[in-house]
Amino acid sequence: MKLGLQIVLGVLSLIPLAFAGMGLWFGAAYFLPAGDIPAGLDNQFRYLSGVYVLVTLLLWWAIPQVERHGRLLAFICAALVIGGLGRLISMLTVGPGDPGQLAGMVIELGSPLLLLWQRAVAKRGAANTG
Repeated sequence: MKLGLQIVLGVLSLIPLAFAGMGLWFGAAYFLPAGDIPAGLDNQFRYLSGVYVLVTLLLWWAIPQVERHGRLLAFICAALVIGGLGRLISMLTVGPGDPGQLAGMVIELGSPLLLLWQRAVAKRGAANTG
């Protein structure tokens, strides 16, 4: 059960890492023609890509002893849910993005399910040591 959660978190952590790399390297030009990008939009896009790096590092830090890091994972999931709600608002007001963004929203809004899994792992670990 613990190893499964660690593997899932490890695989999911590669998503923000990949987008961080693309965002920091290509900026908003990844989504828009280069000549049409306001400097402020590119700046904000690259900044948020840097935040993705932190999410990845926090997940990597929690994975080895995932049963002990419920609070950290709760904060990460809260950030993901808030971001997923932002995507939902965008989809409802501006229109759907590409399928990858829809998939991201589903993962983000579903991330609290990982907390349930983590709590089960923590409970099992406590039972085995107690």
